[in-house]
Amino acid sequence: MTKRAPRSRNTKLFVLDTNVLMHDPTSLFRFEEHDVFVPIMTLEELDNNKKGMSEVARNARQASRMMDDIVSSCPADIADGIELKAPSRDLATGKLFLQTEAINMALPAALPTAKGDNQILAVVMHLAERFPKRPVILVSKDINMRIKARALGLDAQDYFNDKVLEDTDLLYTGWRELPPDFWDTHGKGMESWKEEGRTYYRIKGPLVTSMLVNEFVFQDGESPLQAWVKGRDGRSALIETLVDYAHNKNNVWGITARNREQNFALNLLMNPEIDFVTLLGQAGTGKTLLTLAAALTQVLEAKRYSEIIMTRVTVPVGEDIGFLPGTEEEKMAPWMGALEDNLDVLNGTAGEGGDWGRAATRDLIRSRIKIKSLNFMRGRTFINKFLIIDEAQNLTPKQMKTLITRAGPGTKVVCLGNIAQIDTPYLTEGSSGLTFVVDRFKDWPHSGHITLQRGERSRLADHAAEVL
Repeated sequence: MTKRAPRSRNTKLFVLDTNVLMHDPTSLFRFEEHDVFVPIMTLEELDNNKKGMSEVARNARQASRMMDDIVSSCPADIADGIELKAPSRDLATGKLFLQTEAINMALPAALPTAKGDNQILAVVMHLAERFPKRPVILVSKDINMRIKARALGLDAQDYFNDKVLEDTDLLYTGWRELPPDFWDTHGKGMESWKEEGRTYYRIKGPLVTSMLVNEFVFQDGESPLQAWVKGRDGRSALIETLVDYAHNKNNVWGITARNREQNFALNLLMNPEIDFVTLLGQAGTGKTLLTLAAALTQVLEAKRYSEIIMTRVTVPVGEDIGFLPGTEEEKMAPWMGALEDNLDVLNGTAGEGGDWGRAATRDLIRSRIKIKSLNFMRGRTFINKFLIIDEAQNLTPKQMKTLITRAGPGTKVVCLGNIAQIDTPYLTEGSSGLTFVVDRFKDWPHSGHITLQRGERSRLADHAAEVL
């Protein structure tokens, strides 16, 4: 325990709950100039959770190793605190304190002291009494733990550092509507030319600085415009008109865009210069159907990619699929109902030819689609493949990195998901791997993102999404 007086009024003392370290082992370095306190019960719970191959167990082991490195680097008495400046490479300038003495705090009779959570609360109460002029704050991912702390008159906060965005309403949608006076304010000195059937505009004006590369722009009215930003340098932006996939002559495997966002999505999916695409949207917006149609066209007709690889999280994440009979492909089949449903739709659009023709087409399609489990992705490299990651909202940022880095030369990666339908207990809309990649990849010339708005499944599904 620290014997010194608090450093200053405004540096805080954060007491870490075990779940924070198991969620993010680097959290020790995320509190900037403030001090961090780790109770003995936190170390005990880390020890209890370190066995196994799960993400939680790996994080527990990494947190223990990090603390060992920090303590080993400190020649002085650890009761005085260990400077974090050197171990964190200047990320944190506070100190790490470990509990070095027994604490006997009288908790309310309703809180049994045998429970680890309550022992950590006792430590926070003790520190709050010991340093009355200094903010002592419990940091926990456990909502009930924070409620109990506040009920005891203690400060408690969630761990926010893992959140990409506080409010998912601020998440990049991939498109923007241009104001009615856009051409008046941005048309001065505008250059315009045609090339390979597309019209290009080089514009200057106040909106240019906020535009991102591969962001879609549109304007409704007498002369409607649908285009995307192909480049930006300083005060000017290059805008290119889109291929109209709503028109039947541009159909993709018999599928046409039913709304504006679907047209934007097909422009991303069909463009060979775009290596990474993310599609967000609620159920029935057409994410999987559009992606599969684009994939089949580019694999079977254009021969741009050699095959389609489809994977999705088998929630619970990382759970062994060995209990189901058969090969890896057969074990994944129960999770791949969405793929089969969409193939039924696409097979119906592949032209006439009767039942025999459709059966032959279906066999050809299935021979070019491989279904893989996430569990066996490490160390793989996919060359010239069309990789589809379905239900990507259930992936952590670390798992997302593992998957996207599998892409070799000539591979296109498409992530599909709905951040309102997260099934993994430890992820939220703000900390999902899908939110993470949408935010990190925006403005990269070889990636694009679209949030699909309108459901196109059926009037029943649309109404259910609104009222239920």
